[in-house]
Amino acid sequence: MKNKIKYTDEPMGDVRVMEDFLPTPEELALKDETVKITISLTRRSVDFFKKEAELHHTQYQRMIRTLLDEYVAHQR
Repeated sequence: MKNKIKYTDEPMGDVRVMEDFLPTPEELALKDETVKITISLTRRSVDFFKKEAELHHTQYQRMIRTLLDEYVAHQR
């Protein structure tokens, strides 16, 4: 960073206070309790999640778990 930021005491205009929606550090550090299960999925589903996981640099099992968690959250 070659150029330093120069702060001024000028009016900021309309300011809107946003609700705090970020999780606390404690919430980020905790992992949800998980249960290991065995499930049979179609080859088509597994191939889809593996391909998408590779594109997004993540694990396919995590994507499946997140999908199920989102489904459950919307059913409540």
